[in-house]
Amino acid sequence: AADRPNILWLSAEDISPHLGCYGDPHAITPNLDQLAKEGTRYTHAFTSAGVCAPCRSGIITGMYQTTLGTHHMRCRAQLPVSIRPFTQSLREAGYYCTNNSKTDYQFSAPKDTWDQSSGKAHWRGRKKGQPFFAVFNFTGCHESGIASEEKYKSVTQALPENHRQNAGELSLPPYYPDTSVVREDWKRNYELISAMDAWAGRLIAQLKEDGLYDNTIIFFWSDHGVGLPRAKRWLYDSGTRVPLIVRVPGGQPVVSGRLVSSIDFGPTVLKLAGLSVPKHVQGRSFIHDAPREFVYGARDRMDERYDIIRSVRGPRYRYIRNYEPLKPYYQYMNTPEKGATMKEIRRVHAAGNMPEAAALFMAPVKPAEELYDLEKDPNEIRNLAGQPKHIERLKRMREVHLQWVRDTGDLGLLPEAEIEIREKTVGARYQILQGKDKLNAELGRVAALASSGVYALPELLQALRHSDAAVRYWGATGVGNIGKPVAYTKPAMIKALKDSSPSVRIAVAR
Repeated sequence: AADRPNILWLSAEDISPHLGCYGDPHAITPNLDQLAKEGTRYTHAFTSAGVCAPCRSGIITGMYQTTLGTHHMRCRAQLPVSIRPFTQSLREAGYYCTNNSKTDYQFSAPKDTWDQSSGKAHWRGRKKGQPFFAVFNFTGCHESGIASEEKYKSVTQALPENHRQNAGELSLPPYYPDTSVVREDWKRNYELISAMDAWAGRLIAQLKEDGLYDNTIIFFWSDHGVGLPRAKRWLYDSGTRVPLIVRVPGGQPVVSGRLVSSIDFGPTVLKLAGLSVPKHVQGRSFIHDAPREFVYGARDRMDERYDIIRSVRGPRYRYIRNYEPLKPYYQYMNTPEKGATMKEIRRVHAAGNMPEAAALFMAPVKPAEELYDLEKDPNEIRNLAGQPKHIERLKRMREVHLQWVRDTGDLGLLPEAEIEIREKTVGARYQILQGKDKLNAELGRVAALASSGVYALPELLQALRHSDAAVRYWGATGVGNIGKPVAYTKPAMIKALKDSSPSVRIAVAR
């Protein structure tokens, strides 16, 4: 164990790659810029969700939150014994593992996950000569740091004047109204990031003070994109593309365009430590293993609101599947609605003054599918899904998505009540769909048919007779989505009002 490298994770909350080393002309991030000059800066790193807890459950296990059943924000899952936080393997190999201090995994972590997990956790608590894996989380740039003036001032109070921003000079994304209120939030985001950079610099200085800088591998990453509307909680690049910098002592500065998923972070650490990755783990080492062709993202219940969305991101294009397209983009959610930017979006829209790109996301419904060319359209404003010249790419990415649903056992396609019911029988929600390839395929197929229009009606009615309640649920939901009554659907729907599943009965009643 003494011959293995030390590994330090510096993680931030709620930031996109608004760093100087990523070419942002407004960012003031000297410490992370220097780290990038000494290591590898990944330009295509993405999280598996646009919100913290589902994503963090995937980071600590190396598995998709939709496979584990940790996909709904503020849910509580139970893991089977076979699935463990990757830090347990590190500890068994002699590593001293500390977490300072956020967990938020949406399951009760086993007691032996960390040697220490608290606000006092530090590599300095290890035995002499013992290698360490230490995590430090910066919470200051969380969306609450933008929304709360008190927190913003507290986090940024030590910033020197030359690290402050001029709100009027910043570049706003086109999907926001350009007002002083929105600019103030955007300014706060940059200043909170500068405060985070200073924090990272202090920890790097501590490594140097301890004589550890030259034998410690440093990762810097964020759990998802900026904590503002149409970014956090969303599956666009604004919500899932994150900074990722890895410095290996003795390495050369590199810019890598390979695709990285947040579920790859843990497996990469295991291999850097000379350990094997368990076979059930869905992540892979982004340093040692073959590159990914695609990365995947999922959005499910966010606090009190449901909206099932999935995405596939390649090097250039992103595909999005909206499983509930009759819901608006900006569905009301308590937390973001308290923020100044969301309030301003509502105000400007009500006044009829929304710019064209921003008005797109005020639509009362969404398309079932979205396709974006990130090279030509980095803000993902122009949906290419309906264009004939992109039909083959759309078909390809649609099938890639459905294959992912089949292969991973996407629990997000089960009504949450069904998950709760079945979990009591099988012991852990992870096991509900494992080994059921045929059901996974049918579930994905019918869920997609539910937003495919009236031509799918015969198959939706047939789905109402399926042996599995989740498939019947999507059959009923699809009939309801069509909206216009069709005479021959009535007998089947009336019969289904007596379905054994409450989720199916509710969908039929709708």
